Amino acid sequence: MKKHDIKLSDNSYSFVLTIPATILTAIFIIVPIIQSLIMSFQKYGVKNIISGKPGTWNNLRNYIKLFEANQIPEAAYHTLWFVLFVIILQFIIGMALALVLNREFKGSRFIRSIMMTPWVVPTVISGLIWMWLFQPQYGFAKYFISIISFGNINDLAILNNPETALGGIAIAALWKQIPLTTLLLLAGLQNVPNSSLEAATIDGAGEVRKFVSIVLPYLSPVIKIAMSMSIIENFKQFPLFWTMTGGGPNGATTNFAILSYREAFVSMNLGSGAAVTTIWMLMMIIIVGIYQKSFKVQDMS
Repeated sequence: MKKHDIKLSDNSYSFVLTIPATILTAIFIIVPIIQSLIMSFQKYGVKNIISGKPGTWNNLRNYIKLFEANQIPEAAYHTLWFVLFVIILQFIIGMALALVLNREFKGSRFIRSIMMTPWVVPTVISGLIWMWLFQPQYGFAKYFISIISFGNINDLAILNNPETALGGIAIAALWKQIPLTTLLLLAGLQNVPNSSLEAATIDGAGEVRKFVSIVLPYLSPVIKIAMSMSIIENFKQFPLFWTMTGGGPNGATTNFAILSYREAFVSMNLGSGAAVTTIWMLMMIIIVGIYQKSFKVQDMS
């Protein structure tokens, strides 16, 4: 058999293997996205759900209503604030923990073995735990602050205050997500060649210089993947928001996920919910695209 025939046979076999995945992707991802996009331009409410009749075309009315009620700008602000706050702190804290755990010290192996505990806890349970910690009358957060402030504190209503509720959810998200980021960065650190670090030390480079010039370039692929996962995870964050605040107080924690759920399944307006989902998806694609593009520019430089 000729090499050309062998190559053609391998390509055909590879194509056949991808067919099941392609079919599943089309059925469960591409088709629902197209249906949601079409529905976002339709009036599709309770009557359509009960009768099973298709929605009626109403052009951009769903989008116009959402913008006129200032729902989309507010949801976009809350979503972007939450994503940026979480991923920045997640990277800083995760990197610091990874650098510490990359060194051998007493108890380091035990810490590595238990640090994934918050990540394996279901998101809803995490939300309930932090709701208890933030409880205004007897929560641990109030107890801890009362100790360091010598009792000069009244009710600490973090989740009931529009100015602090989003930050409270962000803390819960960080508690759950930092362990995975730390583990990924720790795995990347262990692949940094010691020979390069030793050569830099001989040349007189300090710890900061070695970190910036050697460690970060080797970690670049890991950072790119870890932060991309974090952006997507926090963009579509629903369980924590719904469990801890339900989008309140006064809409202060209503992100795209909460707004889409309310429009589609509380107000029973699937067309409006689909419009929110469409804007939500486009914004996430743009943010991830900008992030990926910035990494390409850094790699080229």
